[in-house]
Amino acid sequence: MSGSMAALAGEFIAMRRSLGYRSRSQDNAIRSLARYLDGAGIGVPVPVQASVDWAASTTSADPRNPARKLMAVRVFLRHLAAADGATGVPPPGLLGPTLRRTPPHVYSAGEITGLLEAAAGLAPSGGLRPHSYATLFALIASTGMRIGETLALACADVDVEQGVITVRAGKRDRMRIIPLHPTALGPLSEYAADRASRFGTPAGSDMFFRTDASDKISDRAANSTFTNLRTQLGWTSEGRARLPRVHDLRHSMVVRRIQQWHAEGADVNARLPVLATYLGHQEMRDLYWYLSAVPELMSIIARRFEDFAADVPGGAS
Repeated sequence: MSGSMAALAGEFIAMRRSLGYRSRSQDNAIRSLARYLDGAGIGVPVPVQASVDWAASTTSADPRNPARKLMAVRVFLRHLAAADGATGVPPPGLLGPTLRRTPPHVYSAGEITGLLEAAAGLAPSGGLRPHSYATLFALIASTGMRIGETLALACADVDVEQGVITVRAGKRDRMRIIPLHPTALGPLSEYAADRASRFGTPAGSDMFFRTDASDKISDRAANSTFTNLRTQLGWTSEGRARLPRVHDLRHSMVVRRIQQWHAEGADVNARLPVLATYLGHQEMRDLYWYLSAVPELMSIIARRFEDFAADVPGGAS
């Protein structure tokens, strides 16, 4: 194996993408490591200490950042090690834990109503923009779609007659079909009709969500608008698990769905794989995290354990 580390990193990233893997943050970390190694005159095999030194050279104030950086490039270092037999692959946890996930904010029904009403009051009054944002946030809250997936929807992806949405811009480019609840069809149909009345019948490839001034809504614009609405509503982190975000609408959908299943006496464990598929999760652990991170679900677990213990001979009475 020869060539600059930057070239090797580029070849590796291209190979991963050809296999369907997409992670901009991981790609950026691999390229950053390669630039560091080239600058230091280090080629293959790469010693562990060189990777550790690169990870430690961070300007972030987050003490977990070096560990996250090192974890992100392990897949590249394993690739090099398989080829040269000598590149050092840092073991997991070498620089400490990589992640401490902050519990999500779980929106109340009143908060979601307030957000949608505030979005409907955006400028210009009577324009498409307020209708777009109210529909956008409502769709995320009802389906648990990621903001990027929602903004990437083309008109052809939203089939109100069949009651399904085709997500083509899922995480790592995974596509999935999302069945819609009947209550979502009316608002989506109304928005599509409003959009068509202003701009004519759209082409199937046109972005479903647009505003009066732009033919699409960017991720930056959506998050900026949400931040302004959050300020208008007076939402802070005080008394909450965290400062509310757009992504927490997705988290809230998951929590409320599991709570509803529990209230109905459904077999939650049997339904979790279905929910994971609906949300576009590749691994079940991404969904199980909610069970330990959200107080509302921890209380369900506690009650179930009490019921279990009461049925065990010699258990709680």
